[in-house]
Amino acid sequence: MSLQKLARELDETARQTASMLEGITEAIELLSERPLSVEPSVRQAIQMIVTALQGQDRIEQRCHNMALAVRQFALLPPTAPDSVYDEIWASLTLDELRVPSLSGIAAQRSTGDAELF
Repeated sequence: MSLQKLARELDETARQTASMLEGITEAIELLSERPLSVEPSVRQAIQMIVTALQGQDRIEQRCHNMALAVRQFALLPPTAPDSVYDEIWASLTLDELRVPSLSGIAAQRSTGDAELF
């Protein structure tokens, strides 16, 4: 698979996760209507869904950042030094992609809560 194709697939993954939100957003609106929304279990369910939506947003951002990095990698000559690749990673906006010590950190620890920001 070429790096350009990989970048397109990452962008498509981001697009697909974003399109899932339409139905979920409609469900939140239904749950938020009174008198349902005063029920504690409904409020808790709404908060759980909102947290999941924030997690999706983070996944979408990660995919777009990785696609950007892959596109930049594709432009590099095969002889490019590792420092050039490091500069590309360092230019990304999400800390867990930009800061080497945070790379893959979500797989190393879990508190049971969503890792969002």
